[in-house]
Amino acid sequence: MRQDGGVVSFYDCRDPDVRADAVTAAAASVAAGELVVLPTDTVYGLGADAFQPAAIAELMRAKGRGREMPVPVLVGSWSTIDGLVSDVDRRTRSLVEAFWPGGLTLVVRHAPSLSWDLGDADGTVAVRMPLHPVAIELLEVTGPMAVSSANRHGAPPAQTAAEARRQLGDAVAVYLEDGQVPGGVASTIVDVTGERPRILRLGAIEIDELRAVVPDIAGGAA
Repeated sequence: MRQDGGVVSFYDCRDPDVRADAVTAAAASVAAGELVVLPTDTVYGLGADAFQPAAIAELMRAKGRGREMPVPVLVGSWSTIDGLVSDVDRRTRSLVEAFWPGGLTLVVRHAPSLSWDLGDADGTVAVRMPLHPVAIELLEVTGPMAVSSANRHGAPPAQTAAEARRQLGDAVAVYLEDGQVPGGVASTIVDVTGERPRILRLGAIEIDELRAVVPDIAGGAA
């Protein structure tokens, strides 16, 4: 039982008879401003509606982290980035086409018209399209979601929804279980807000793969 009197729902999406109902329930919880745990191709994520500030604040409380660590956003299609960014340049488009869906997060300068509050990001947002069918199915219903790793701040990211539940408990309305994540490695992060793309963190995508698409990308030195 959750503190607000609601019931925590745990769905095993490996059962095809459960999966559709699970995604529907998770989408309804997101729309209601509640938190959900979902599988991705890297680690399990703790997600909320990206456009509901109260839900973002609840996500930060559940993780035990502050506004100085802004929450990334997951999207369900390539084209979504065009609605989030004022101008998508050629190199950014090339990175999207090469690595989405997949383990590449892009830090972009978001359109000033967007009414969201993801933390102290100074007009930027970290965006990724995950390579996971359950995540994509959910995002196709909800639209962009603010999603951070499903763990308490400082603890290891959850590799299953059951692990996430042990850390986050009844702070989450819906857990979507799909077994061990296939990757288990955090995404690579590239900042494309400057004149030259810059690697902020190496992870699922290797530097040689990035430079095959954008040869002059900066950072990533050993």
